[in-house]
Amino acid sequence: MRIEEIRWNADGLIPAVAQDATTGDVLMVAWMNEEALRCTLETRQAHFWSRSRRELWHKGATSGNFLHVREIWIDCDGDTLLLKVEPEGPACHTGHLSCFYRRLDE
Repeated sequence: MRIEEIRWNADGLIPAVAQDATTGDVLMVAWMNEEALRCTLETRQAHFWSRSRRELWHKGATSGNFLHVREIWIDCDGDTLLLKVEPEGPACHTGHLSCFYRRLDE
């Protein structure tokens, strides 16, 4: 599949799941626009679109916790990306290895 075939949402974004390429752990979910995806492909480091700040975000640029992208997969509908990454430090801004460290209780 090519970038031109991606099914971006109405805001020009696509969700991107970052998964540890070695362990299979899901590390985080963020949004990408076309610029973020192109920067990621070019640098092999994860770039995302910050919806709150409305700007491109290079994961790890301030924290040093980069996500080195090994592979990018797209789902069957063409509307979600899976980034298989090698994390350099914790993925979560809280310092946890994954953003998914809390279980939802009923």
